[in-house]
Amino acid sequence: MERFAGRGRLEWWANQSICLEMYDIDITVTVDAVGKWCATGRHADALDTTQREGWDFLMEMDPHFSLAFPGEDRGAIMVRVVEAADGTLTLTEAPAASDRSRSRREGVSPEQPTVCTGASRSATPVRST
Repeated sequence: MERFAGRGRLEWWANQSICLEMYDIDITVTVDAVGKWCATGRHADALDTTQREGWDFLMEMDPHFSLAFPGEDRGAIMVRVVEAADGTLTLTEAPAASDRSRSRREGVSPEQPTVCTGASRSATPVRST
């Protein structure tokens, strides 16, 4: 199993040219032997009132973000974000953009997130086998 614990960034893209907002998160990602991954995290810094309103608005519009890791200019992994009442974020791999559009058009419920545990504030990448 591989594991990464550190800082990541959630990016909400309106289209391929316009990123409306970016949020730094402390994240723990684990990948099992078959390549399925699970991630949990928290906002790196508390959101102020304006940031919270923006976050809530974007989450209501579409909870899909690009996830970027340190050293990446732009997020390459699309994730669906679910925020628990205590502020814990659960990230799951998102279906392709065309599947997300179809789900919204046809009223199909998006997949429920896998339950993940173990968010960490460590900034050190960790690999274990």
